Amino acid sequence: MRVETKTGALQGVSERGVTVFRGVPYAAPPVGERRFAPPEPAHPWSGLRDATRHGPIAPQSPSRLRGAMGDFDRPQDEDCLTLTIWSPGTMGNRPVLVWLHGGAWISGAGSLDWYDGATLAREGDIVVVGVNYRLGALGYLHHPGVSPGNLGTMDQALALAWVRDNIAAFGGDPGRVTLAGQSAGASSIGRLMLDSASRWLFHGAILQSGSFGRPPRTLAEAAGQGGDYLHILGIDADSADAGRKMRVLPVEQLVAAQGTLARQGARFGETTPPFMPALAAATTRDALIADIAVAAGDMPVLIGVTREEVHAFYAADPAMAAPDPAAVDARFAGRRAHYEARRPGAGVMDWLADLASDETFIWPAMQLAGALRGPTYAYQFDWSPPGSRYKACHCIELPFVFGTLDAFPGAGMLAGGDPGFMAALSATIRRSWIDFIRAGAPGGDWPRYDPATRMTMVFDTVCAAHSDPAGIAWRQPAFQRT
Repeated sequence: MRVETKTGALQGVSERGVTVFRGVPYAAPPVGERRFAPPEPAHPWSGLRDATRHGPIAPQSPSRLRGAMGDFDRPQDEDCLTLTIWSPGTMGNRPVLVWLHGGAWISGAGSLDWYDGATLAREGDIVVVGVNYRLGALGYLHHPGVSPGNLGTMDQALALAWVRDNIAAFGGDPGRVTLAGQSAGASSIGRLMLDSASRWLFHGAILQSGSFGRPPRTLAEAAGQGGDYLHILGIDADSADAGRKMRVLPVEQLVAAQGTLARQGARFGETTPPFMPALAAATTRDALIADIAVAAGDMPVLIGVTREEVHAFYAADPAMAAPDPAAVDARFAGRRAHYEARRPGAGVMDWLADLASDETFIWPAMQLAGALRGPTYAYQFDWSPPGSRYKACHCIELPFVFGTLDAFPGAGMLAGGDPGFMAALSATIRRSWIDFIRAGAPGGDWPRYDPATRMTMVFDTVCAAHSDPAGIAWRQPAFQRT
């Protein structure tokens, strides 16, 4: 299948009832002098470009959640700013789903088999686009004279502009774009909503497990951390040639130093990554959530969480197996009784994970849901295999959303689950996501979210709407005391 874009012709391949275009460049390679520079549009090419094979993914270390999700092995390179596009046909005017992957802004790729869009594209008659963007220091380092910061977010914005300008050639409607993301991808959508130039490049949003509870980082704070990072690399952050030295360091050295920085900044019970988007001005978590809600306007939004987001992080952390009692008491800050009552007979790690899940993911997501003005639909994913130590953890909904259960063979979070039930649950979730992408509402018996009733769709062995399944009403006082 041949497609003509504004930068050149592409040759895709037909697979499983859709045509796939892989390794499609949306930006010029950010290499050499372009390392740590804002992205530029892709350069035009002549002839027919082979788009049947994936390009490399952004340089990264193994994911800290590989025990829960399984692992992947893909070629890595700084020349990674590409898209993967699944289309049922190049004729037509279909709704478009653009996907921003998670991974704490330090790992992952939109081109992974985990996010294969073929099933959604075929079943929903939609065009699906997966985005690769810069990660870690290459995407989010900020330090004067070295990097302006937020380059990964700029990459995402340029990818959306490319979709606007080119997606019609793939049978997509640039006026019906839903931007979806999970974890760092969902949080990135919040940042893109705040950008007046990017806000109008998408018309609906799906926010899965966004970390909206993490304290916003300012550019000044990011610059200080950037100085620490350069120090690890043996570079004087204040020297006039710091930028030049950073542009010529081997990429493997940059990635390794990210791990050192993360270990140096580790704090008990926290999951904040070493690099993340930064804001120009200081603000609070609550103010940022309110600003995102205002920026979203009347946009339809589907937003949700998993019941036990942080359990995968803590289950993989040896320090959480027998945490220091003084650190535990300080972390709870008088709220322990709330969590012991919720999970009788559990261990300290489970209670701490529940607290961190609430603070980082669940409560802020529902706070945002209640603040949004447009049609809003909330969900909570509660299912997990019997006896799983990961429980209904961060990322567990992903194979169900994409219908890619077979792409997670080493995923501890799915081990022991009944294959027939998981396939049926995936079909149910896919129908809801497709309905939202096509019509701005998930359909069926899924009610709009109202902060007074907090009606939320719960996905479990029984899928139904419940009022306040996260227990915000009884846990909210615990947060108001902090």
